[in-house]
Amino acid sequence: MLLMLNFILFIVMFFVGLIVFSSKRKHLLLMLLSMEFIILSLYSLMFLFLSMFDYEFYFSMMFLVFSVCESVLGLSILVSLIRTHGNDYFFSLNLC
Repeated sequence: MLLMLNFILFIVMFFVGLIVFSSKRKHLLLMLLSMEFIILSLYSLMFLFLSMFDYEFYFSMMFLVFSVCESVLGLSILVSLIRTHGNDYFFSLNLC
């Protein structure tokens, strides 16, 4: 019963992250934070699944490494965007 409640909690966390990601599309920082929330919920769900069937956790470690690399790349893009344009609004970007 407790395992099913944890599963439902992680699924709800995933969908809340998707809702925040789609509703806060104007700010890059809020989008990055909601993507990290989605990744953490997926990592927790994968860790629960792997521990439930008594598997090894090598794939979860690789997932965590790739998600950290993705977040570092997103933060570096955010820093360069703020240095060049002064804010993280998508509507203030000029592509010319």
